[in-house]
Amino acid sequence: MNTSYKVTSVFFLAVFLIVSCSRKKDKFISRNFHAVTAEFNALYNGYNALEQGRNSLNQGYFDDYWNVLPIERMQISDEVILPGQSKNQDFTRAEEKAVKAIQKHSMNIEGKEKNPQMDEAYLLLGKARYFDQRFIPALEAFNYILYKYPASDKINQAKVWREKTNIRLDNNELAITNLKRLLYQEDLEGQDLADATSMLAQAYINTKSVDSAITQLEIAANATKSNDERGRYRFIQGQLYNQLGYKDSANIAFNKVIELNRRTPRIYMISAHLEKVKNFNAETDNKFETLELLSDLEKNRENRPFLDKIYHQIGAFHLQHQSDSIASKYFNKSLQEKSKDKILNARNYQILGDMHFEKSLYKDAGLYYDSTMANLVLNSKPYRVIKRKRDNLDDVIHYEAIAQVNDSILHLVNLTAAEKTAYFEAYIETLKQQAEAEKEALEKQEALQRNSGLITSNNSIRPSGPGGLPGQAAIFYFYNPTTVAFGKNEFVKIWGNRALEDNWRWSNKSGAGGAINTTAGNNALVATTDEARYNPEFYVSQIPSEAKEIDSISKERNYAYYQLGLIYKEKFKEFELAKSKFQNLLQSNPEERLVLPSKYNLYKIYEALGEHDEAEIAKNDIITKYPESRYATILMNPDLLSEKDKNSPESLYESLYEKHGNQAYATVISKAEEYINLYDGDAIVPKFELLKATALGRLNGYEAYKKAINYIAVTYANTPEGLHAQDIESNVLPKIENKAFVDETNNLSGHYKVIFKFENSTPQTVQTFQKTLNEVLKNIKYYKLTSSIDVYNSNTTFVVVHGLKNGQVAKTFNQLLTKEDAKKIKQPYIAMASANYQIIQIHKNLNTYLSVYNN
Repeated sequence: MNTSYKVTSVFFLAVFLIVSCSRKKDKFISRNFHAVTAEFNALYNGYNALEQGRNSLNQGYFDDYWNVLPIERMQISDEVILPGQSKNQDFTRAEEKAVKAIQKHSMNIEGKEKNPQMDEAYLLLGKARYFDQRFIPALEAFNYILYKYPASDKINQAKVWREKTNIRLDNNELAITNLKRLLYQEDLEGQDLADATSMLAQAYINTKSVDSAITQLEIAANATKSNDERGRYRFIQGQLYNQLGYKDSANIAFNKVIELNRRTPRIYMISAHLEKVKNFNAETDNKFETLELLSDLEKNRENRPFLDKIYHQIGAFHLQHQSDSIASKYFNKSLQEKSKDKILNARNYQILGDMHFEKSLYKDAGLYYDSTMANLVLNSKPYRVIKRKRDNLDDVIHYEAIAQVNDSILHLVNLTAAEKTAYFEAYIETLKQQAEAEKEALEKQEALQRNSGLITSNNSIRPSGPGGLPGQAAIFYFYNPTTVAFGKNEFVKIWGNRALEDNWRWSNKSGAGGAINTTAGNNALVATTDEARYNPEFYVSQIPSEAKEIDSISKERNYAYYQLGLIYKEKFKEFELAKSKFQNLLQSNPEERLVLPSKYNLYKIYEALGEHDEAEIAKNDIITKYPESRYATILMNPDLLSEKDKNSPESLYESLYEKHGNQAYATVISKAEEYINLYDGDAIVPKFELLKATALGRLNGYEAYKKAINYIAVTYANTPEGLHAQDIESNVLPKIENKAFVDETNNLSGHYKVIFKFENSTPQTVQTFQKTLNEVLKNIKYYKLTSSIDVYNSNTTFVVVHGLKNGQVAKTFNQLLTKEDAKKIKQPYIAMASANYQIIQIHKNLNTYLSVYNN
C-alpha cells in the first residue's frame, strides 16, 4: 500500500511540475525551471563545444610575424561553404545547442522574454556563427540581442561582438563609430573594456590609423585579465611603433612582453627579443651584448621549438656585420630545422641565393631561387619578383658557362707543349684520388645496404654524396656529377643504350651495350677507357689547334662577355660586374661589331657609378674614333635621348613591323638582314630575326619558315624570342606540316574562296582590280562578300573574295554577276575551300592543287 502511494504521489508531482513549467505561463516555477535547464544543459554544453572549437582554431592558426599580427587569432578562409555545411563541427554543435535552448526554453509572453538566459543563448548563437565564418547570420544574432534585450547584462558584450563582426565584413568605419560611442556612453571596466578597445585598435590598424591603434592597445593591455592577450597586445604595439619608425618606443613595448616571461606564450617573448635585435643601432647599442643575447637564446633548451627563427636572426645579424660565412652557416641551420614558416624558409633561401650570386656562383644561386619560389604563394608579388630574377639568371648561367669553358680552352691553347702535359698530369692525379675516394664510398655504401637487406640482386646501388643543399640531408642525386656518371654506367651495363621513349625496357628496343653515347662536353670522361682517361696525351689531343676553330671559340667567348655585360647592367643593375665584363671583352681583341656598343655601355656604367673622369674619357674616345656613329650623335646631342630617335633600333623595328603588316615581305626580309648585321650583338637582333622568319614563311612557305625558326631557337635559345621560337617549333610547326588537301569533290559545304591570280603585276594594277571588284560585290544579292589582296610569293599576288559558304556557288561565281558587272570582271578565277587555301599559302603548292582539282 505504501509503495502504491509513493508511485502515485511521484506521478502527480511530475504532472504538476510539467503543467506548472509551461513556457506560456509567467510563473516563478516556470521562469526558474527554464532558466536553470537552459543554463546548465543546452548552454553549458554549447559553450563547451564553442571552447573546443576555439582551441582547435588556435592550434591550427599560424601567426605571420613578418607582418603586424591581428588582434584576434583566427584564420579567415576563402573557401566557399554551402548552406548546411560547416568548417568546424564544434561550432555547429554550439549553434545547435543555442538553437535548442531558444526553441525549448524561450518564454516570449506578450512580446516580452521572461527567461533571463535567452540573451546568453543568442550570444552563444552569434559567437558560434562568427567563429564558423558565417558573419552575416552572426550579425543578425547580435543585432537581435540589442533589439530584444536592451536591459541585458550582456548588452555591452553583444555590442563588442557586433563590431568584431563588422570588422570582419570590412565595415571598419562603422565599427569605429559604434565602438567610440560605446566607450563614451558606457563606463566599461575589466575585460569588457579590453575587448572594446582591442577591437577598436584592430579597426584603426585596418584603416592605417596607426597612432590611434597604439593608444587603444595600451588601454586594452592594462585592462585585460588575460596575460596571453596582454603579451599579444604589447607585441603588436611594438610592431606598430616599428612601422612608424620609433624604434626606441618599440623596444620599450617589446621589453614589456619580455617581462611577462612565462605568464604569456613563449613565442611572444622570443619574437620580442628577435625584434629588438632587428632594431640594433650600431651607434648606441653594444654588438657583443647583442651577440651574447642571441647565443643565450640559441642555447636555452626551452627555445628549441623556435630555433628556426633564432638561427635566421643570428644569420641576419652576422650578415649585417659582413660576417658572410657565419651568416651562411646560420641560414642553413635555420633551414635544417624544417620550419613550418614558409616565409622564413623563402627568406633564408633568397638570402643564400643572393650571397651565391654575389660570389658569381650562378648555378647554386639559381637552385636557391628555385627553393625560394617553392615556399612562396604562386603568382604572388614576391613570387613574381624572384621568378623574374631566376629567369634572368638562366641567361647568366648560360653565358657564364660559355665564357668559363671557352676561357679555359683558350688558356690551354696558349700554353706550351710542356705546360700542357704538366697541367694534365696534375689533373689526372686529382682524377685518381677522386676515383679512389669514390670507390671507397661505394664499397661502404654497398656494405651498408647489404647489411640492411637493401642491395639489389644485380648489385646496382645508387651512391649519395655527403653534405647537401640547405635543408637536405644529402646532395640531390642529379646535382652530383659523380653519382650521375656512376648511374649512367650502371644503366648501360644492365640495359645498354636505350632511346627516350615508351616501352624502353622491351628487348627489341635495346642498343649496343657497354658504352654511353655522349654529346660533346657532356660527361665526356664517362665514354673513355681508363687508359685514355689517365693519359695526358689524350687530353692534349682534345685541345683545338686549327686557327679557324680557335677563332670561333674566341668569338663565342667575346659574345658571351658582351651579353653578360648587358644582363648585369640592364637586368640586375650590377654595374661593377657589368663593367668588368665589358673591360674584359675590350681586352680580348673582340670583333669590330662589339667594340663600339661595349664602349658606349661602359660610358653609361661609369656615369651610373659616379666615375666621371672615366666616363669623360670613354665619351671622347667614342666621339673621336666613331664620329659618324649613332652613339657619337647621342653623346654630342644628349637632348636626343629625351626624344624618339627615328634611327634607333626600336624605331626601325616598329617601321619594319608595319611593313610586314602591309605584306611587304621581300622588303622586310632584306631590311631585317641589313639591321641584323648593323646591330649585331644588340638585344634587339632576335626580334629582327623572328620578324624575318615570319616574312620568309609568308613569302617562301613552310620549309623556309621551319629552317628560320630552328635557327632562332638554337642561336638565341635564352632570349624571349628564342623561347618563343622553341614553342613554335614544338607546338605550331607539327600542326601545319600536313600538305594533304581537303576533299572538295563530295563536300561542297563550308567556307570557300574565289581567287584571282596576278603574275608579275604592278601593285597599281592589283589595287585597281580590287577597287572594281569591290564595286561589283556590292551589287550581288543574298551574299555579304568582301575582298582582300594576299601575297602568294615574290611573283604572284591573289585578290581573294571571302564570304561564300557553298562550293557550287563559288565555282559559278561569275553567274552571280549582272551582265554589266560581268563585263568589268573578265579575269579568270579559282574556286577553293578555305582550308585548302590555307594549305597552299603555308606550303606554296598551288600547282599541286590545280593538278588535283583541274580548275
